[in-house]
Amino acid sequence: MKALVWQGADELAVTQVPEPQLRNEQDAIIQVRKTVTCGSDLHLLGGYIPFMERGDVLGHEFLGEVVEVGPQVRKHRVGDRVVVCSFISCGRCWYCQQQQFSLCDNGNTNPAATESARGPIPGGCYGYSHALGGFAGSHAEYIRVPYADQGAFPVPDGVSDERALFASDAAPTGWMGADLGGVRPGDVVAVWGAGGVGQMAARAAVLLGAERVVVIDRFDDRLRMAETHLGVETLNYQSHDVGGELLERSGGRGPDVCIEAVGMDSHSTGPQSWYDQIKQQLRPESDGPVAARDAIHNCRKGGSVFLLGAYAGLVDRFPLGAVMNKGLTLRGAQQHGHRYIPMLLERMARDELVTEHLATHTMPLDQAPQGYNMFKNKIDGCVRAVFEPAG
Repeated sequence: MKALVWQGADELAVTQVPEPQLRNEQDAIIQVRKTVTCGSDLHLLGGYIPFMERGDVLGHEFLGEVVEVGPQVRKHRVGDRVVVCSFISCGRCWYCQQQQFSLCDNGNTNPAATESARGPIPGGCYGYSHALGGFAGSHAEYIRVPYADQGAFPVPDGVSDERALFASDAAPTGWMGADLGGVRPGDVVAVWGAGGVGQMAARAAVLLGAERVVVIDRFDDRLRMAETHLGVETLNYQSHDVGGELLERSGGRGPDVCIEAVGMDSHSTGPQSWYDQIKQQLRPESDGPVAARDAIHNCRKGGSVFLLGAYAGLVDRFPLGAVMNKGLTLRGAQQHGHRYIPMLLERMARDELVTEHLATHTMPLDQAPQGYNMFKNKIDGCVRAVFEPAG
């Protein structure tokens, strides 16, 4: 079958790989109908995520049709249309019972890869290095889904593929940021990043009752998209004083909840951006924490900061003193999507959650390397590139 594989830093190729086979009784094989790029994939391309191997199949956000099931799969049949959570969890361990699904003890089949550096590791993730299990990704014609009854969710008949696709990762990740960030009715919420996850976090904040939601980015086309489809306020940090604007829009206190949805590739207009980029290239630090710093700096005293952007390891000049002295609550996580996906699909069916506008470019899998180039360099206003393996 055809798949998009990693060939080394910034090198991708569509090539033939073996078709997946059932390995366990709880597995399912899915024929991929749509699979989409994610900002965290760019960290793989840039070589910032360790334990990648040449020939690894990329992709972790996808939707498809069940074509084969193991004998212990009870909830799905051949022919079902399903969306699959990007993180793999068993549904039975202590962490899954606490609904902390991305921390599953059994989802990652290669825990020793990072335990010595980070302590206990998160669960597995499709197409995201051997540190997270070495699972083949979704940029392929077929994919094996472990724990299929736990991680695959039937798509309601009235929800299109284009909409349901984003219930795999972007929508549950964004919703988690607003939910675990503690957004309450009447809050002022600031979201750094107008990509797919940032937009979904902003929409979640609106649906959870926030009085004002402000999305911050430097790309006007993304900011217009957020205004048009989400009904939120926006700020371009290259042309506005973000700190002053946020104070004015929050009664002089600062936002109650700040959600960082950029991650290690965050950018700024000041010299600190160059400082972080140089440090990243030389590898004394692996992550650029500009957006995280800004969120902590601008959050009101006693407020909440949630880190949704992907980080790999170490950062420099982290404002720990501000976290402590301002009495902030600081949280972060990989997505606990299994907690949210059924609810999100119901909201999609009621048109409360619209996501298809994120799919700005759709193309066959053969064009995936070009799609990633457009996505990485934001060519032609690309927010997400969707690949259709059967197209």
